[in-house]
Amino acid sequence: MDECIFCKIIKGEIPSFKVYEDEKVFAFEDINPIQEGHTLVIPKRHAGNLWEMTDGDLAAVQIAGKRIGLAIKKALDATGVACLQLNGRGANQVVMHYHLHLIPRLEGGPPLPVSNWELKAGDMARIKAVAERITSALG
Repeated sequence: MDECIFCKIIKGEIPSFKVYEDEKVFAFEDINPIQEGHTLVIPKRHAGNLWEMTDGDLAAVQIAGKRIGLAIKKALDATGVACLQLNGRGANQVVMHYHLHLIPRLEGGPPLPVSNWELKAGDMARIKAVAERITSALG
């Protein structure tokens, strides 16, 4: 994609702080990090979101994410790594190129809002009905 900022980063047209690269995946530091070490893992082949990803590229991103996540844990003495992936504008996806955020969680660090919500019991009948709708849509 000619106008995709992540495609331009892969091609070297825009500079980045590369962390990892293989034949299918490119990973680099987010320049607007939530936490030091916030890394983005992307497929080299353009796909706007999860629904456009090939199975092979999706697997490659996840496998690379595991490897990079272990390196983040080791390098930064992280107590955890949040793996965040947003799909579509309704989920606040800003760059329309599939990307996996790896966000180090450090002792005493601020809470990560998306991973810190109040647990409230749901309506079991409603939950069952929604599960059945999703299962039916799987075909």
